[in-house]
Amino acid sequence: MKFWNSQLTEKSWGILQELRKKYDFILIGGWATYLWTKQQKSKDIDIAVDIEEMQILKKANLSKNDNLKKYEMKFGEIDVDIYVSYFSKLTIPVEDLKKYSAKTEGFNVAIPEALLVLKQGAEIDRRNSVKGEKDKIDIISLLFFSNIDLKKYKSIIEKYSLETYINDLISLLTSFKDYNSLNLTPREFKIKKQNILALIKKV
Repeated sequence: MKFWNSQLTEKSWGILQELRKKYDFILIGGWATYLWTKQQKSKDIDIAVDIEEMQILKKANLSKNDNLKKYEMKFGEIDVDIYVSYFSKLTIPVEDLKKYSAKTEGFNVAIPEALLVLKQGAEIDRRNSVKGEKDKIDIISLLFFSNIDLKKYKSIIEKYSLETYINDLISLLTSFKDYNSLNLTPREFKIKKQNILALIKKV
């Protein structure tokens, strides 16, 4: 089951490819999750940049969102959110993300362990909204399909004093029931869920 319709996700993917040709960024958010998991595609685009790259981006048609500490570009229904070193407030500081990124499919992408932490932060902020529901699917996708190293995940949350995220993760996984969004049968879902819960509790 697709969360966003194909027309929107294809348009978004095309915009992302164009951005990659022009700018140097680390991909975070839903598209980063998709590249690691091959599960749900994204409608909006989230990228992290350093201050130097921001100077180049400022020549584009950007708006600044002071409340949410980010910059934004709009392409019709597609939003591009730009998070900047020493300005944006993410669960992992933007300036630290280079340490937690890797190349995949031609993109610099936040590694699954860091992405999980960023996604949890987003889900907490957007809980009980449509985007918050998509965050939940992305979190479970990362746990089930990305070959995640839970010890590395734990070291990241400890570094940034986010230890409560472990219990949040257990709670989210325990209550999550939408196996259709992960293209799994109820039995496959149950087995994966039990296995991951056991691994998280051991960490």
